[in-house]
Amino acid sequence: MKGLKNVKVYIRNVGIVKTNIGIENGKIAYIGDDENIEPIFETDGVVVPGFIDEHIHGAGGSDAMDGTVDALQTISEFVAREGTTGFLATTMTQSPENITNALKAVKKIREKGEYKGAEVLGVHLEGPFISPKHVGAQPLEYVATPNAELFDKYNEASGNSIKIVTLAPEVEGGLELVKHLGNIGVVASVGHTGGKYADVVNAVAAGATNVTHTYNAQTGLHHREAGVVGAAMLLDELNCEMICDTIHVSVPAIKLVIKNKPHDKYTLITDAMRAKGMPDGKSELGGQEVFVKNGEARLADGTLAGSVLKMNVAIKNLVEKVGVPFTDAIDFATYNPAKNIGVLCDRGTIEVGKRADLTVLNSDFEVLCTLVNGKIVYKK
Repeated sequence: MKGLKNVKVYIRNVGIVKTNIGIENGKIAYIGDDENIEPIFETDGVVVPGFIDEHIHGAGGSDAMDGTVDALQTISEFVAREGTTGFLATTMTQSPENITNALKAVKKIREKGEYKGAEVLGVHLEGPFISPKHVGAQPLEYVATPNAELFDKYNEASGNSIKIVTLAPEVEGGLELVKHLGNIGVVASVGHTGGKYADVVNAVAAGATNVTHTYNAQTGLHHREAGVVGAAMLLDELNCEMICDTIHVSVPAIKLVIKNKPHDKYTLITDAMRAKGMPDGKSELGGQEVFVKNGEARLADGTLAGSVLKMNVAIKNLVEKVGVPFTDAIDFATYNPAKNIGVLCDRGTIEVGKRADLTVLNSDFEVLCTLVNGKIVYKK
């Protein structure tokens, strides 16, 4: 049996142990002391579950909104270099035609099932059902009223691949859409919203379970109005996405949410755009010019746009700057997103029977190797 021999492995609820991993037919077939394993490669790094990015727009010069399989393959290949083995192609508030084209591309690549790197696990529909007062880097002219019928058309175009929908629950039709999403097993995520604390309480009662890039494009915490951020921290039903580049969210603010959330309700995302991995300079997000400099991506008016964050760097930031234990940080990028989007049955942890989606990190959080379905898709 081929696999990994005498390697350090992170096993959830156990810790980091030295063991052997046998791989057959793309799955983890064995974990244990039997050394009759033919090594695929040798490493002194730590083997962890492959990272899952539930909120990423693009990378390597391509964006999900390009609406092509080639663009998704570019993202797939690029993010494997940072240890990501699965991701949700994340859309932007755009014209119905552009959104539909992006969703059709996801349907096409998923039906074929062949990837250069990370697997496209589905779609995060970020907009158009958001608040016109909290668009962030989303173009205002394409904001739409929450509408179950329109969502169903989008979902059909995607091949029923939409896993998360970001929406503003306080907008007319918002709660109705939350209920509809819950009925069909799609995660309703509070985001790009001007809602108050009570609006989020109502959204949770209707079935919302997620907060999109916590702190950003939503009402903050105030002592007279706890806002969306206060609700995100207080309501245990809500999973909090967070962009841990220490630009979108400061270190103390990151600590505040982590201290107030159950362990399995905090998820690392990159919210990366096409400029990730590209030189500083002019780029694009949702049809808008973006300027990238020193790791920051901003619109011409200075508004923070998507990030250029890599997932392994987000983990490094949590450990070295925030003080999060290594294994907790790994859970935030693996187990938690897998649980959140309903794919924990076959990935998110290293267990016999699950997919051999594995990432190898060195002591400086550099990715040494990435395996998807048991195959090496990146090796440093």
